[in-house]
Amino acid sequence: MSQDFTHRLRTLMQTVGFSSFRALSQASGVSEQQIRHLRRGNVTNLRVDTLLKLSQALQVPAIELLAVSTDSETQNSKLSSNAAQSATQNSTAPAELSDLRLEYDRLQQQLAQQRQTLWEEFQQASLQTLESLLLQLPTAAYAAQQNPQAPAVKLLPLLRPLDRLLEEWGIEAIAAVGAEVPYDPQQQQLMTGTAQPGDVVKVRYTGYRQGDRLLYRAKVSPIG
Repeated sequence: MSQDFTHRLRTLMQTVGFSSFRALSQASGVSEQQIRHLRRGNVTNLRVDTLLKLSQALQVPAIELLAVSTDSETQNSKLSSNAAQSATQNSTAPAELSDLRLEYDRLQQQLAQQRQTLWEEFQQASLQTLESLLLQLPTAAYAAQQNPQAPAVKLLPLLRPLDRLLEEWGIEAIAAVGAEVPYDPQQQQLMTGTAQPGDVVKVRYTGYRQGDRLLYRAKVSPIG
């Protein structure tokens, strides 16, 4: 005659806040029929993974869950049977665990790549929005520095947060506006006239690069 171990199971359920077997079923992913087997002590009708799901939901070791649904006379024999099942399961556990670790590492790497791609796309979109500001403001600031009485001097404080943003993103100016530098057609664009590589030119509008990547060429004009 089967015994009823419902009271013992309810005690475990109340400890973690389950008020009904339906709630336990939904939380664990185990059917109420399978839980009924456990209440009646028919643990041999339950799969090992089912017991593990219930033990996780009830926050108790699987061995303790087995003890709840067995009487003192049959407990030892059923625990021995469970130990044999666990031994079989544990023999495949290392391989499964290794596969899980590999899958976890793969997903972590994929997530990191996606984050990097999204971050680069965000930077690119932001730079396109700020393009006119990036290219025009340094030239306006340079003009203001040459004539402190000019209204454009009020633009100078606007450069500070922009400079901090560019620094955080690893973006640097190719050359300062007003600087006289050797002409490099790879980094600079002539606005007027002609020049040979190495000729001295004056920077009219600054350009930018990010690491090894050229974002905008500086605009220059020949001297003399």
